[in-house]
Amino acid sequence: MSTSARKPAVVLVSGGMDSAVVLAIAREAGFDVHALSVRYGQRHTSELDAADRVSKALGAVAHKTVVVDLRSIGGSALTDDAIAVPDDSDGHVIGDHIPSTYVPARNTIMLSVALGWAEVLGATDIFCGVNAVDYSGYPDCRPEFIAGFESLANLATKAGVEGSRFRVHAPLMRMGKDDIVREGLRLGVDFAQTVSCYSADAEGRACGHCDACRLRSQGFIDAGVADPTHYA
Repeated sequence: MSTSARKPAVVLVSGGMDSAVVLAIAREAGFDVHALSVRYGQRHTSELDAADRVSKALGAVAHKTVVVDLRSIGGSALTDDAIAVPDDSDGHVIGDHIPSTYVPARNTIMLSVALGWAEVLGATDIFCGVNAVDYSGYPDCRPEFIAGFESLANLATKAGVEGSRFRVHAPLMRMGKDDIVREGLRLGVDFAQTVSCYSADAEGRACGHCDACRLRSQGFIDAGVADPTHYA
């Protein structure tokens, strides 16, 4: 645990724009941020490089990357090379169903790892960047999921049983992508350091066509801000 007077918190950091803003929000709220990333077998690891950059730039006291092999079970375009990543160039309609980029149980697993580290640190606050407005229809990005996981955290841990009260913060839950952009700029987030693309190359350059790229680009347009994304 940090020796400062600031309370510790665990923040899930993917390397994308949303989690970068969440990290900055947690810092502004007075927490010592312990940033957590998960190498789960995603198509590229440039987002994990971005997570390390963002964590350092925004003042995290530590950044840990945990390996969980979700590629071994597949079931998602992000973890199974046999499933193509959908994009707007192939006629895919975003938001009409749960897309193939949904990774089974990903947020449940990530929050569980964050909960374990939080308990070790003596932290009772966990932050994540899930969003129920500009999202792709993922069931684990809904308020009901966050509330359910928070209840689980307080039932399933030694700390919870002994009287600690875990809180799972999802400060972007009700924000549009344009509002997230504005909040990040207010907090000094350098979005050029982040990587959101599902199909980014080894240098972190975005494809410009996938769901994540489309939502990110529209956010900067709606915020009236130049898009700093590096495109291939």
